[in-house]
Amino acid sequence: MNQSIPARRSIPCKPGLAAAALATTIVAASFALSTPAGAQPAATPAAVAQWPARPVRLVATFSPGGGADLTGRIVGARLAEIWKQPVVVENRPGAGGSLGAELVFRATPDGHTLLVVATTHTVNAALLSRLPFDLVRDFRPVALAASAPVALVVHPRLKATTLQEFTSLLRAQPDKLDYASCGMASTHHFAMEAYKFETKTTALHIPTSCANAVAMILGNQIDVGAITLATALPFVQQGKLRAIALASQTRSPLAPEIPTFRESGIPELKGYSVDNYYGFLAPLATPEAIVTKIEADVRSALQDPDLQKRMAASGLDPFFRSAADTRRLLAADIERNRRIAAAANIKPE
Repeated sequence: MNQSIPARRSIPCKPGLAAAALATTIVAASFALSTPAGAQPAATPAAVAQWPARPVRLVATFSPGGGADLTGRIVGARLAEIWKQPVVVENRPGAGGSLGAELVFRATPDGHTLLVVATTHTVNAALLSRLPFDLVRDFRPVALAASAPVALVVHPRLKATTLQEFTSLLRAQPDKLDYASCGMASTHHFAMEAYKFETKTTALHIPTSCANAVAMILGNQIDVGAITLATALPFVQQGKLRAIALASQTRSPLAPEIPTFRESGIPELKGYSVDNYYGFLAPLATPEAIVTKIEADVRSALQDPDLQKRMAASGLDPFFRSAADTRRLLAADIERNRRIAAAANIKPE
């Protein structure tokens, strides 16, 4: 297994490190994989008391610069200050995040290796039947830390300023509008398909990237996009795009004037929410005392004003959820994604 997953570049989040220095990459040390986490012996009380005894590795299963990577670096920098140990973000992209997740699944369960979990992992769990692990049963939830809200945006020429008006437009013109998302089977894709499922509307999906979705709308190629708020926001503020609603459960501090889908007044959307979140999971046998400490320290880190400013500058919202709430949300999202995938005939690429 070690040879099948090549080492990637990583960046240490050392105590007191300035934000600019986080962009400097180093070659990650090679970490040995062990047998599945569930087979590992529990740490001794002495080991728990001394944790962390060495650098902590955060495995981000996507490329540098994305939401998972940024969450690991921003939160990791503050945790490094709290723990007095370096926190190293290691990028292990591949298979939609499954390769890096398997690495953590098989890591020694001592709290020194954590997975930066993303909503995308719940999509994988819903679509892929042959993963070597179960995201809910085979990991220990630690906490969620950040979110990057999904926004429904339209070209200003479209005669819809609210979600009610947009929904009426779809119902009056079935199959006439297309929408772009940040990719096939992305959280953005599922957010829009969940909305269509609940409101019984239709619109053709055009998968691309968030940046290209914006370019397509600005270039008059398409009228609608389901994209990350941070990508769309500069164009919304310039009047080049109109933000209709956010898929998240609550409004975003980045743009508190934009309502959520559930605030639209549409009865079918009263309980709707699709949060695009990032957080941390540990190998299953990680001692409870260590998980409890990490959870508390993540909560404390998110209260730091400087961290909040760095998140906002990166297009992220603080999104703390406890270990117990993280488990419930992961399980609920996997079930919802399975239901939406079946209804919309979404298949893994």
